[in-house]
Formats: sequence, C-alpha cells, structure tokens
Amino acid sequence: MRRLALIAALALAPAAASAAVTITVFNANAPGVGFNDPTPAAPIGGNPGTTLGQQRLFAFSYAAGIWGATLDSVTPIRIFATFEPLACTPTSATLGSAGATSVFRDFPGAQLANTWYPVALVGKLLGADPLVPGPNIGNNHIRARFNSNLGNAGCLTGVGWYLGIDNNHGGNIDLVTVLLHEFGHGLGFQTFTSVSTGAFLAGFSDTFAHRLADNTTGKAWEQMTQAERQASIRNGRHLVWTGPEVTAAVPATLAPGTPLLHVGAPASIAGDYVVGAATFGPQLTPTPVSGTVVAALDPADGAGPSTFDACSPLTNAAAVAGHIALVDRGSCTFVTKVKNAQNAGAIAVIVADNAAGSPPAALGGADPTIVIPSVRVTQADGAKIRAALAGGVSASLRSDPSVRAGADAQNRALMFAVDPIVLGSSVSHWDTSAFPNLLMEPAINADLTHGLDLTLPEMRDIGWYPDADLDFVPDTIDACLGSDLSNTVVITGCDSGVTNFFFQQGADIGCSVADLIRRCVAGAGNHGEYVSCASHTTNALKDAGILTGADHGAIQSCAAGSSLP
Repeated sequence: MRRLALIAALALAPAAASAAVTITVFNANAPGVGFNDPTPAAPIGGNPGTTLGQQRLFAFSYAAGIWGATLDSVTPIRIFATFEPLACTPTSATLGSAGATSVFRDFPGAQLANTWYPVALVGKLLGADPLVPGPNIGNNHIRARFNSNLGNAGCLTGVGWYLGIDNNHGGNIDLVTVLLHEFGHGLGFQTFTSVSTGAFLAGFSDTFAHRLADNTTGKAWEQMTQAERQASIRNGRHLVWTGPEVTAAVPATLAPGTPLLHVGAPASIAGDYVVGAATFGPQLTPTPVSGTVVAALDPADGAGPSTFDACSPLTNAAAVAGHIALVDRGSCTFVTKVKNAQNAGAIAVIVADNAAGSPPAALGGADPTIVIPSVRVTQADGAKIRAALAGGVSASLRSDPSVRAGADAQNRALMFAVDPIVLGSSVSHWDTSAFPNLLMEPAINADLTHGLDLTLPEMRDIGWYPDADLDFVPDTIDACLGSDLSNTVVITGCDSGVTNFFFQQGADIGCSVADLIRRCVAGAGNHGEYVSCASHTTNALKDAGILTGADHGAIQSCAAGSSLP
C-alpha cells in the first residue's frame, strides 16, 4: 500500500449518529475565534446555536450529516476544520476550501491498480482506517477552512454567511451549501493531476481522472500523453465524465436544450459556435431567432470609450432594427448593452468577449424589461464574425433540445475545462453550462438547495458504492458474503493470480469476482456442486468479457483443488 500526504485544545462535533458513515468535525480553532467565537447570536433557520461559533459548528455538523446519511462506510471520516481569515476584497472573497489530506494506491480492496484514492474512500474500500486518529491535519481525512472575514467591513460588501439550515439565505451566502460543495471535494470530487502541466501525481492516475475523457480526441485521460491531457484541460465543453452512474442520471437532472449560435453565411465562417447564454431576458428555444448580424454603434463617451460597446444609446438604430446586434464586452453591464440594442429595435444580441479565453461564460445580470435573447461568444469568434460583416453575416440563435444543458450528445456530463486554466477550479468541477445549476460548479449559485444532484452518482462512479454498511463487517452474511478485499481471486489459500475485479453497477454492485465464487458455498451441498457453481459463474463472467479464458481456467483450477470453503 502506497500513501502520499497532501498536507502536512481541540473538540469533536459528531454528525448524525444514524448516518451510514459517521463524519466528525474536528474543531481546530484556538479559544475565542472561529468555532469558539463567543459573539452572541440569536438562533436562526433551525440552527439553535446562541453564539457565532456554535452556529458555525452546528452548520458544519449538519452538512457532514447530509453526506454521512448518503454514503456507506464502516470507517468513520474526520474533517480537520477551521474558520479563519481568508482573502477578501469589497467585491470578491474566498469562501472556503477543502480537500483530502492524503491519497493511497494499491491497498487491499482498491478497485483499480496503480491509481490514487482519496483517504476517506480508502477507508471505505479497505474496511479500516488507514490513519491513526490524532490532533494533527495528517491524522484526519479532510482539511476544511472557511472565511471568518465574510460579513466584516471590506469583505464582499453587503454579503455575509447565512448560518441557518433552511436554505432561506436571501442575499447572503448559504454556508451549508458551500460546505456540501467543499466536503464533496474532500470525499473524492477532485483530481490530483496537475491542471498546469497535465502530469499525473507521481506518474499515477487517480480514481477521478479514471473517469475523464475528451470527446474531441475520443481518448480517455489514461490513454493520453501528458501533452494531450494538458490540451484537454483547456478544451472547453469537450472534457466529459464517463462514469455510468452520472451518465444514467443526466436525463433526470439536466434540462434539455443547450444554447447555440449558428452562422449560415458566409461559407468561410459558417457553422455552430459555442455560446454563454444570458441569465436575463427570454431563454433560447428550439425555434431559432434568425437574422442578419449588424455591428451596433454608439458614441465614444463617458459611458464607454468604444464605439462598439453599446454603453450608450445606439447611433445606427435604423441599421440595427430587425437584426441581430453585435457588441463588444466592456465598460458597462451586459444588461445595459442589451437594453440599448433592444431600444434600437434589435431582435437579439451577440456580445463578443474582450479577453482571450474559452468557453464563453454566461451573461450575468437582471432586468425584467429585456425581452430579446442574448449570448456571449469568445473574443476570437467575435473577431471572426466582425471581420465578415461587410459581406453579410446571417445567423440564428436557438437551443438544441437533443442535448442536455451541461452534457454532450451522449449524455456525458461536461467538466469545467477553460482556457486559460483556473487554478483550484479547472477540471474538478462540473461545467457552468449546466442547467439547473449543480452543486459542484466552480461558483456557488443562489438557486442551489441542499441536494447532491449529479455529485452523488459521481461518488458512486469513483467507488462509493452503496453497501448498507455490511460488506466490511466480519462474519456478516450479505449479498457478497463479507466482501473479499484481496487484490487477486484467492480460494481457500489458492491464489489464482486473476485480478479481483469489483462491480461498480448492476445487481452485483460492491461485490468482487472472488465474492461471486464464494457465494457458491451457500447453495453447495458438496465439493462437486461447489466446483460446478464456480464453473458456471466464471463461464458467465467470461461470456460478459470480464474474464479471459485463461482467467476462467485459473479460478476453476483453484476451486477444483480446494476443499469446500
């Protein structure tokens, strides 16, 4: 078993006692600060704490309880947590962070060889705690830190933490939602691959990277060179999650209709363009909004120094009326630009980004008086369209109902792949094109509830299969008869040398090949019946493509030569 540590007067706050896995919050704050802050606070939204510190700790334990009631493991999980001052400005703030304290590979029960697993998941698969409990970060499974500055002067002005558990956060930031997100990272929504270089950690893949592929190249990450992974990390709207549990959950989670800009002419730039849809105005539908693209012109004045930014009333309203207006990003809000184009008679707006990067983000803002659709395109695509305007550009905006918002055409969820990369966000999040918004997007959206959406199926895909807390309880007979954790199929001391494959979906989820062979014991009246059952089982696995003919023979040989287990 190989381990790699990722990060080098305390109290325990237990999560719900009935959880399928016990998650405890290790209060690592000094007296008088963070979780120990004595500032009086009135109970709010189901949080009974009477001090600021108590309410923070209660919210932590509540979020831990949601995860604990959802996942299965006989090994408790410990979160080393602090509330402390983190980066802040009047307009931005680091809310918090969390991640695994260490990773392991090639341990008994690992479903993938030569693959890193976050330590909390190791505890589940191993059936024992690989760490020795103690008061240091490295003795705990997840490290979490959250911003105690939020709500103070000079830190994200006018916004603070909402510490209730009823999601009634209003204009504040719901702490429980952010905690569920960050705990998700610590539990396994995280790759240990370098997003800067594409290099695997110490040369080995991880259980998250194992499920990543690029639909441009058609390659899984583990099939790529380092340089190919580096390119895939920046290949917006093409990096996908291939796990079967998430793919199966996409149709019931994400809405149909991904937004598109289609340019029909001229032929030199014709095709579909990736866009970021606006959060204001009417949403795109399968019925296209079509027209000629016209550059919107306005004065270069105090509202905006460019004649293409649409920050002031348009000077070419007659030319824009009845057409799709092209404007540049910058100087004023997206709402202002679109409203000025709407007032000039435009039927839709394309906003060209003013900085390199892809894919284009959504257009944020709110104005109920805007009644035309708008989208953002990349700086490069905007320049391409603008250069062709003299010859006439015909375009249409619509949604494609055959593709879910936040997934590709094969219902594989899109990952957050952007150029330039965003350290701490790239890859280890769902893409921002998802609708409805998802818990593990790189930004916390105000419409999120305390649900786990596609994140729970993601946990199943990396190994958090449901097992009713039985697979690793000694002498407990369940569907897997106690789950065999060996790396190879061993039958009463005979090592067949066949890799002990674990099923991650279907009727045998959580069981291994060795478990299925051992299951034959229950119905065998004698050794011959046991060998016959083992033969039928391995034949079925061979027919399913799980075992080779040589594997079948090796297991059958061990069964035939053994006594009845």
